[in-house]
Amino acid sequence: MSELITFPPAVVAAMQAELPAVAEQTVATIVVEVPSYADAFAGEMGRAITSAVELALGGFLDLATATGGVDPSRPIGPALEGAYKLGRGEARSGRSMDSLLAAYRVGARVSWRHMSDTAVAAGLTSGSLARFAELVFAYIDQLSASSVAGHTDELETTGRVRRHHLERLGAVLLAGRPLHELTAAAERADWPAPRTLTAVLLPEERARGALGLLDGRTLQVSDDPPGLDPSTELTVLLVPDAGEGARPGLLRALEGRSAVVGPARPWASVVTSYGRAVRALRLGLAAEAPAALDTEQRLPDLVLRADDEALADLRAAALAPLDGLNGAAREKLVATLRSWLLHHGRREQVAAELFVHPQTVRYRMGQLRQLFGNRLDDPQRVLELTLALGATPV
Repeated sequence: MSELITFPPAVVAAMQAELPAVAEQTVATIVVEVPSYADAFAGEMGRAITSAVELALGGFLDLATATGGVDPSRPIGPALEGAYKLGRGEARSGRSMDSLLAAYRVGARVSWRHMSDTAVAAGLTSGSLARFAELVFAYIDQLSASSVAGHTDELETTGRVRRHHLERLGAVLLAGRPLHELTAAAERADWPAPRTLTAVLLPEERARGALGLLDGRTLQVSDDPPGLDPSTELTVLLVPDAGEGARPGLLRALEGRSAVVGPARPWASVVTSYGRAVRALRLGLAAEAPAALDTEQRLPDLVLRADDEALADLRAAALAPLDGLNGAAREKLVATLRSWLLHHGRREQVAAELFVHPQTVRYRMGQLRQLFGNRLDDPQRVLELTLALGATPV
């Protein structure tokens, strides 16, 4: 333990008398030397800091007048509690600790200058003056440490609370809750609503790297997203304003991460983007995809496979004229008919796609016309065949 300091009664009385002036001078100097506090003293923060200065100086005098002498390592509870609260207040105001620590340094200098002059004038010996300095700066160190602890605790607390609110916001968005609920949840999370949101599905272990490349407002939903099998260990990202010209950048950021990307939708309607991404996943469209699956590029598949049973019935009915053919013959004619429909009957393009001679295309189309008759000239039948064959080769 450090050597104790004993202050004569006259010295104590002189410092007590000087206390209001020291507090006033400390506040005035902080205003001048710590620019970020120049306006703060006009409001609630100013009252808090002024009270903290007075409490700190009062605690110092309690320490200085303690019976049996002064131990610089002895903590003063109320002053330390005040410093702790001041640190938390700084965190709530969005400030770093830089300004507050600078204010402590100013306070130490001002109080040392005024109170040491007063103490010496009142009879403090030169031998005690050095230990008096030790007392002042050890006390300031304790206050600083207490404020840093308060600042850190507040950030951790508010961070946890905000993360909870952000997670809750993501959950209600995916639940498709009414706009007033979504707006309230966004306000609680202190989350500025973007114009659009885009739902992205990807493995949870790949989400962290992706988040570092995306808009800081991106929401993550990992706790049992609706409609997903928990065993897949997928997470959902809701990415702000990633539509139109920003979409290529989003796809590049997700490259190699096995992601499925829904469409951009108004932020309060992102559940529809999520629903499309989930459907694409269930349909297996993302299987073995070398890049992120852009659902906007797979709309025909998504439309045609929205009802697999209905599509199967449509194919069976539309291709019924081919039922009498064996497997190889049927396969060739189906491929030819599909290409003919998609290329609008342009024989050269059909031949190039199938790697056959144009005459072969002509021959096969003759077979198909014999089998289908005038159906190939009926717009409704052509629509049915296009739907039956258009998305994926059969």
